[in-house]
Amino acid sequence: MNDIFINIKISDRTYSLKINPKDEAILRKAGKVIEQKIQDRREKLGVKDKQDLLAMITFDTVVESLKNNELHNKLTSKLELIDRELSEAIK
Repeated sequence: MNDIFINIKISDRTYSLKINPKDEAILRKAGKVIEQKIQDRREKLGVKDKQDLLAMITFDTVVESLKNNELHNKLTSKLELIDRELSEAIK
């Protein structure tokens, strides 16, 4: 595999990551999203402590992920039901 190294800056710290080149765009985008969230939180709430900002963003991200997972599970269940009903209808 031809992994490459990239640098991602988050909260004034640079992290060197060894990645698959096909993942570079999404990882860079993730870094930019995190930086934007830090800036937004800092401006809206006046929070300056980097650890607090990162904790808040982490919490928000996990909540969003759990909501998306719950939605995914509901959609999957409904699609499975529709598939069963269609299968029965065409028999």
